[in-house]
Amino acid sequence: MNILLIMPHSNPKRSFFSKFQYPSSTLQQIAALTPSKHSVTLIDERYKDIPFSSEYDLVGISALTYNVNRGYEIAKKYKDLGVAVVFGGYHASLMPDEVKNHADSVVVGEAELTWPQLLIDFENAEMKKIYTSPRVVKSEEIISARHDIGVFTPFSQAIQATRGCPVGCEWCAMNRVEGKKFRARPINEVIEEMKSIDAKTIFFADASITINPKYTKELFKEMKKLNKKFECFGNINVVAKDEEFLQLAKDAGVTKWYLGIESISQENINQAGKSTNKVSDYKKAVQNIKKDGMDVTGFFIFGLDGDTPATFDSTLEAMNHLGLDEASFSILTPYPGTPLFTRMEKEGRITNYNWNDYDEGKVNYTPKHMTKDELLEGIRRISLEFYSVNNCLRRSVHDGTMNPIKILTRFIANMSIRSFYINEKFPKS
Repeated sequence: MNILLIMPHSNPKRSFFSKFQYPSSTLQQIAALTPSKHSVTLIDERYKDIPFSSEYDLVGISALTYNVNRGYEIAKKYKDLGVAVVFGGYHASLMPDEVKNHADSVVVGEAELTWPQLLIDFENAEMKKIYTSPRVVKSEEIISARHDIGVFTPFSQAIQATRGCPVGCEWCAMNRVEGKKFRARPINEVIEEMKSIDAKTIFFADASITINPKYTKELFKEMKKLNKKFECFGNINVVAKDEEFLQLAKDAGVTKWYLGIESISQENINQAGKSTNKVSDYKKAVQNIKKDGMDVTGFFIFGLDGDTPATFDSTLEAMNHLGLDEASFSILTPYPGTPLFTRMEKEGRITNYNWNDYDEGKVNYTPKHMTKDELLEGIRRISLEFYSVNNCLRRSVHDGTMNPIKILTRFIANMSIRSFYINEKFPKS
């Protein structure tokens, strides 16, 4: 068969910044599960236009909530051409009854045990409306993604060494899609997949590479031999206390850590169920990482139930005290299928069901201690202040580096993020 796999982009016209979002290996993983007798083409709409044509036998669409409506548009065009359409991904796993109205079939959850069977059934004209994985996929069943296709940028590629997250934050949908059970792939298989990647930088798409430090330490030791650079998500509880872990990370080539700091309020953290975070450990976590010469990007969520208009100023002060290299700002988003969505719907606080607006830049619910406008204005203001020209310059040289290329690279990166927040994520209405 001739199979086309698509990741939609909510704005088909694309923007300059869409090219620099985190890479994804989702389509490459599905391609690896597809028997070699089939021809597979991958399209990530952030980088490439979709070839609407009846030459394909089957189209698979992997969508998140914010881009699922675009996925529905794409599906209709192919169905009008007589091409069968299958949906998978987070939104399909969370809202299968909605998604099945736009597709010939829906894959719910992990695909290792369902996608190959779906292809057999389709060839035999017996494809079911919904395929749900009968069990959690074992670690040895998670095969290497294909990196010979679906490469749209030379800068970095994504890989997944582990799957599942036992933490279970209230706002996160990962438990519903990948499950709570943590599974780590055989280290030799991860290393071999890394060797197949041409890009110099590899991005870990794992929920957190710190969930099982013993496993990751062994992985880091093997990564050291590859002479590549790595970026990964980590949890506060490990990086604040395990200095051996961070030394091995540096030796392996890790250059940047993404920390889900989320909030400077322990009350907010506790309500969300993020057991890995203690506010008192934030400073030590960042210091440990930077002491070993690696950069830190802190992720923050605003609009949590304990937040007030004063939260923005106190958070900005805390961020400057922490010495972050970059920061990511998001508005709390009650994704359908999450505990947060269920709770807010019971409380009558969901105000918008247009999935296009579920991009973490819009307010789709009634905040508890501020108005919608106060939340929008506050997050826009903190974005502008953290990424002011002076602050961008200061952060570019704050570690005492005299390397002009490194200084310029850091400054351009910070200013690009500033432009993204001003012009795209939090524009003035």
